[in-house]
Amino acid sequence: MILAGDIGGTKTALGIYSYEKGMRSPLFSKTFPSANYANLEAIVTEFCAPFKFEIEKAAFGVAGPVSGGKAKITNLPWIIDKDHLANALNTPSVALLNDLEAIAWSIPSLEKNDMYALNNRGNTVQGGTIAIIAPGTGLGEAFLIWGGTRYLAQSSEGGHGDFAPTSELEIDLLRYLMQKYERVSYERVCSGIGIPNIYNFFKDSGRAEEPEWLAREVAKTKDPTPLIVKIALKKDGNCPICSATLDMFISILGSEAGNMALKILPSGGVYLGGGIPPRILPALQKGLFMEKFLHKGRMSHLLVNMPVNVILKTDTALTGAAYYGLEIL
Repeated sequence: MILAGDIGGTKTALGIYSYEKGMRSPLFSKTFPSANYANLEAIVTEFCAPFKFEIEKAAFGVAGPVSGGKAKITNLPWIIDKDHLANALNTPSVALLNDLEAIAWSIPSLEKNDMYALNNRGNTVQGGTIAIIAPGTGLGEAFLIWGGTRYLAQSSEGGHGDFAPTSELEIDLLRYLMQKYERVSYERVCSGIGIPNIYNFFKDSGRAEEPEWLAREVAKTKDPTPLIVKIALKKDGNCPICSATLDMFISILGSEAGNMALKILPSGGVYLGGGIPPRILPALQKGLFMEKFLHKGRMSHLLVNMPVNVILKTDTALTGAAYYGLEIL
């Protein structure tokens, strides 16, 4: 049996897989609130306790950089150690992957119903490089290159690149955040932890008023991002500050996706992963994302026919980790 995991700052998903059923059909899976546990070993031990069989191999996609068999979760106070996990599982065959690398491994297995095309003019080139940009709790980026017989996933920390404004309003946002942070990366403005930064910018700068009823709701929640997004997506559109926040988020996401496309020329397609894009699909369909994606001056022609898809399948990081455990490890 193969144990696979998707380890994030908010939640940890684990699944048991077999060679017979493959990567798309876990025998059993369960999700845990990450912050309720001291470390990953505690979750793994609890998850595996009811099972009588041995774990042959294990692969985990983790939300943070991996080096020397260890990983520090970007938005969680955990250090994940491959050797400690091997001891907990009683198997020497354990792999740690960056979570975006795990998502990348799953991309070739996606089916038509697993995604939504934002660019209908896109023409996929067989064997072409593939880009993945994924705003969730943080912002992840990865890519796939063709290895002759299969695609090979490559991790990156591109989401921590310097935020580059593309309008006067975004320049003011950068100035605002530079007073709070030593350095402003794309993750500070284009992720679940970034949406409140944009919201507070509109509120504190006086560009949009925070209604009293909304201020009370925000004060009651530990993470205001789901609330802001939910209100922004309402059809009545009666909350300008939430609407402006989501519009700026989409604008920045489109710009950075276009930046990534220029850097690696993903003729195999650009994929939007993470937890946020499928939730805001109605807003992405309005055209602002693609407008900013293509706004690259004399280089825009390179991106016009590039496929752009939103991943609707919610367990791609877990599926990719399972693929790695079954086929690569």
